[in-house]
Amino acid sequence: MEMNADQKMVKDYHRYTLRKIIFTILCVVAMVITLGYATTIGSSSLTMWEAYEGIWNHFFNKDEIDEVTDWILFDIRLPRIMTGMVAGLSLGVAGAAMQSMMKNPLADPYTTGISSGASFGATLALGLGISLFGLGGTAGLVITAFIFSLIPAIVIIGVSSLRNTSAATMILAGIAVMYLFNACTTLIKLTLSEQSLSAVYQWSIGDLSGSTWTSFYVILVFAVIGSVILMLLSKQLNILITGDKNATALGLDAHKLRIVLLILISLMAASVVCFTGIIGFVGLVAPHIVRIFLGSDNRYLIPASAAFGAVLLMVADLISRTIIAPTFLPVGVITAFIGCPLFLYLLIKQRKSLW
Repeated sequence: MEMNADQKMVKDYHRYTLRKIIFTILCVVAMVITLGYATTIGSSSLTMWEAYEGIWNHFFNKDEIDEVTDWILFDIRLPRIMTGMVAGLSLGVAGAAMQSMMKNPLADPYTTGISSGASFGATLALGLGISLFGLGGTAGLVITAFIFSLIPAIVIIGVSSLRNTSAATMILAGIAVMYLFNACTTLIKLTLSEQSLSAVYQWSIGDLSGSTWTSFYVILVFAVIGSVILMLLSKQLNILITGDKNATALGLDAHKLRIVLLILISLMAASVVCFTGIIGFVGLVAPHIVRIFLGSDNRYLIPASAAFGAVLLMVADLISRTIIAPTFLPVGVITAFIGCPLFLYLLIKQRKSLW
């Protein structure tokens, strides 16, 4: 009888694990389908089959390439779509790790003040023409926003190094730095012309219209490296959720792990925000929704959040391109419209603890 009970427990565990794997696979499939459908939206008509065939021929069957289709896909549509995909992926992973690290479902990749630092850097570059290393144009904007976005994270790491700080202290330090950068940004905005102020405003609400293959590759590098390392740390992250005392009892240095996680999350989020501006709610909503279905096991939560975040941002970008076509809305506006009511609904609907 005892053997049967053990077998039943093992069977239930395998069924539970299989459900998590299936959910993750469905998210990946949805990501591929969304990518294919997104390539059909535009002034030139393409079917999903033609889009998939064009992508296949571009890489594996160059003799069958249709030059017009290839130009539409790889010069016009795919840079934006692929940048949105990896940006959503990166924000989803960073959000999942941040929420687990802070043990707070309201945390997101911008909790540390990354967005406010990037906004200050972008305001310097777009409004005052001041960029780091004397670079101009897009390169100056991206590098300046990227470096300033990391300053709040560096401050928090510095504060954490003075003493073993808790997750709550890190959040409060991030909020303090955020308000400081927001105040500095506001002071600069008061001196700007209407044209410069408009450019700063458009950047600050998140936009994928300026995406290029360069932005895709840069975000991809940070997303892949960060996701792989976070997956390797997923078991330690699971232990961290149980509390610092339990983590210490199991031989885990919670303070050092938080610093490593903070560095990874900051780099991933900064690589996105410096190219796209501040796209909110993806890193907050995507992991939260996935956690409802899969629980808090980061071995499954992180890859599922990656795929779900990619789908969420690509769908938001689709809506932004079609809702008042041919005019584009900034994708940050759409993610806010989707994310805010959805998140409020989930908070009201969800009665049990997610941890």
